[in-house]
Amino acid sequence: MKNNLNNKTVIITGASSGIGAAMAREYAKMGARVVLGARQADKLEAICQEIEAAGGKAVWCACDVSKAEDCQQLIQTAVDNFGGIDVLICNAGISMRALFDDLDLSVLHRLMDVNFWGTVYCTKYALPYLQQSKGSLVGISSVAGIHGLPGRTGYSASKFAMTGFLETIRVENLKKGLHVMVACPGFTASNVRFAALTADGSQQGSTPREEGKMMSPEEVAHIVARDIARRKRLCLMEAEGRATHFVKKFAPAFVDKIFYWVMSKEPNSPFK
Repeated sequence: MKNNLNNKTVIITGASSGIGAAMAREYAKMGARVVLGARQADKLEAICQEIEAAGGKAVWCACDVSKAEDCQQLIQTAVDNFGGIDVLICNAGISMRALFDDLDLSVLHRLMDVNFWGTVYCTKYALPYLQQSKGSLVGISSVAGIHGLPGRTGYSASKFAMTGFLETIRVENLKKGLHVMVACPGFTASNVRFAALTADGSQQGSTPREEGKMMSPEEVAHIVARDIARRKRLCLMEAEGRATHFVKKFAPAFVDKIFYWVMSKEPNSPFK
């Protein structure tokens, strides 16, 4: 894989754990100057210290991406420390698990605030620097952003919204050299499912899926770096996502049935 991240400034949101933390460590090893954003300052500081102890360059900014002013501060941290931005990876996100029938609408607002508006805010403040560097804007979406995932209305809606936003940014910047990529991991062994919101907004605290059969955060980080180098538009990481993307074009009703069947077989599925 071409090491296109060497001496590049890379901002990663949701960097305190899971995919975001794996990206921070991996890209720092590749020579990137990483800028970490998340709400948990202690975890960000620990990851930065680990990176610096290994000879890498890292800074952090405690931020809640649902707040525009926090996102602006994150972008400013990158500019103040490293003079510009080459890659913005909008990774911060939360999930949910409940039928819409039972869902408190505040849960959907929370999903949109973090997953969609967090991407919008960070992009808004980073865009001039990314245009200047002809850099990469990356949104970590999901297979749920390709086809509606039952029991995850807010999650799917926020990821569809993210995709629509990023695709439009791509078109608007066709003449400016900006690379925009939507990355869609499959089910990944990370904290996002443990923190997934239930119908009343509380965290589910456990995962209904077998962690050992999922992609690792390190695998996701590697694939995203590879496809940034290739300047791909859409990054589908496993067979499930590629099949969904392809079959939906010709047999969307069949995909509906498969998704319903798969999600209804989960332990403690809301369909039961």
